[in-house]
Amino acid sequence: MVTAHINRIGTAVPPNDVHDAFVRFVGGMIDDRRSELIFKRMVGRAGIDHRFSYFEPVTNPDGFEADTEGFYTPGKFPSTAARMARFEKTAPMIAADALDALGLEGERERITHLVVASCTGFIAPGIDQLIVKAAGLNPGVERTVVGFMGCYAAVNSLRLAHHFVRSDPAARVLVVNLELCTLHFQETGNIEQLLSMLLFGDGCSAALVTADETGLALNDFRSTTIADSAEAITWRIGDQGFDMHLSGEVPGRIQRALKYEAERNDGEGLLRGTQVADYDVWAVHAGGRTILDAVESGFGLPGDALHWSRGVLKDFGNMSSATLMFVLDRIMGQVGGNVEKASKGFGVAFGPGLAAESFRFTAV
Repeated sequence: MVTAHINRIGTAVPPNDVHDAFVRFVGGMIDDRRSELIFKRMVGRAGIDHRFSYFEPVTNPDGFEADTEGFYTPGKFPSTAARMARFEKTAPMIAADALDALGLEGERERITHLVVASCTGFIAPGIDQLIVKAAGLNPGVERTVVGFMGCYAAVNSLRLAHHFVRSDPAARVLVVNLELCTLHFQETGNIEQLLSMLLFGDGCSAALVTADETGLALNDFRSTTIADSAEAITWRIGDQGFDMHLSGEVPGRIQRALKYEAERNDGEGLLRGTQVADYDVWAVHAGGRTILDAVESGFGLPGDALHWSRGVLKDFGNMSSATLMFVLDRIMGQVGGNVEKASKGFGVAFGPGLAAESFRFTAV
């Protein structure tokens, strides 16, 4: 049986670091002392130093923090239509940067499939078609869009590439995860919504998946859903952008579910009857510090097991479906160094459902 491999990954973020600007901006939207104290405390505990956007922050003379274009002006936050127009303008730019980082020299004419995952924008002709044109790919390339699945779409897009290569060993699949999360900031004083927005930044990854035996071998995939948790994470289209709901119960639900998975330890579970100790490398979606803490606690992982995920969270925040690919990129950069060849890996991401999408891999 042919095995699909992630041969290499390229990543890109927009030019503007907006994390500190966002914190100051949100500080002016909170109108009660208790919420202000909670927000400040959570900023300090978030484990995030940087998040990036195409919006350029600027400080006005009165201390008000905004972007240079006034896209986010109090009392006049943009409509969903305006946000989608901005997606159409900037999504191809970040995709081009990620493809440049991947390096397609000698590969463009050989790409047979394109898989694009995004949950932060809709346009037609789609971003898949724009990428084909911008990257100079064969217009007849087979295109698949994984839309509106949220953070775990990284795993779903890799699963598709895995199936394409297994069905056709000559397939060469380009997988793009593109998210412009900062298009969806909301004007609100609701502390739960503000804390959700505190996590997210923009980013894009591009990966080459083929049967070539180099990089990370994709062994298998498995999904599971946590019962009675459908409303824990939601992502709905509103009149002023997409509305994210991320319940404070999510980390606890994940921690308990993973503890159960580790204890059940049968062939039908997420671990497929294996032990946590059987894995040398952990690629966990950096959804937030409390999510990573929940995975660490639920699976009983060593304290440094998630350092790649925590590093991505610190440097970029949560970039939805692109985040896990940034983690895998860092792991791949260490193969042959800190990650020994033949190391066994476990990858997992969480999202609406509340569901977990997982895969196992081997460093080659």
